[in-house]
Amino acid sequence: MATLAVLFITAIWGSTFFIIKDAVGRIDPVDFLAIRFAIGAAIPALVFHRRLLRLNWAQWRLGLGLGFVYGLAQIAQTIGLRDTDASVSGFITGTYVVLTPLILWVAFRSRLSPTTWVAVALALAGLAVLSLRGVAGGGVGELLTLLGAALYALHIVLLDRWSRSADAMSLTVVQLIGIAATVGLAAAPGGYALPPDATVWGAVLYTAIAAGVVTMLLQTWAQRHITPTRVALLMTFEPVFASAFALWLGGEAFTLRLLFGGALILVGTLVGVRAGTPVAEDLGDSLNLRT
Repeated sequence: MATLAVLFITAIWGSTFFIIKDAVGRIDPVDFLAIRFAIGAAIPALVFHRRLLRLNWAQWRLGLGLGFVYGLAQIAQTIGLRDTDASVSGFITGTYVVLTPLILWVAFRSRLSPTTWVAVALALAGLAVLSLRGVAGGGVGELLTLLGAALYALHIVLLDRWSRSADAMSLTVVQLIGIAATVGLAAAPGGYALPPDATVWGAVLYTAIAAGVVTMLLQTWAQRHITPTRVALLMTFEPVFASAFALWLGGEAFTLRLLFGGALILVGTLVGVRAGTPVAEDLGDSLNLRT
């Protein structure tokens, strides 16, 4: 049941790509995020308010700082999604799994196994196949999505370094508050625009509640019964679900570029997790924020 629950969560997250892409075609991406995370942070904050009251300032500062990094990742990914096919965005976003050990290697001189380097090479090859058009060819969206993936990877590294002694659920809620504050401040200069129609409101509520609060609680339950490595392996199929929904319901075209590029990234991700990269052990707490 726990395995099926994680697969269900992964499918929900995969479905958000084409839904968000449609929504940000009708509303500014940062305004969308501001409304979405205001709702997505308020609900768990009310549910778990007693836990939050027990946190000290150092724990709040930690959670808000992590939320700031994750909020920047959300902004980059969502703006990039506006100009990128949802199917492609799903696979590029998934490269955070292999970018995580690269950041550890660059920042902390952590040793990488030969298998991890193979995983990185496969993921980069897949990324090249998916988005080798470059900026001049209209690839700005892909570059922003890759920046978002790198920020997600940075978030995982910081989470690993800073959060060992913190209560996981309390830290998750504080991070959601930090994300809401970050995207809210980013949207403030131009003023806030409410969703223009029921379709966009539906996307906001679906991503905030179903893909946010519900999946956060369901994942917290599931991870009590299966290992973090198994969770990480199951989560690698998120871009597969993203592409499936984009092709099925989003009206996107199936291409050989998507097939080969996505397959390379997926194989690289699986190899990276099986190689024992840090994400295999620390991905769970970070994924609690995937809303």
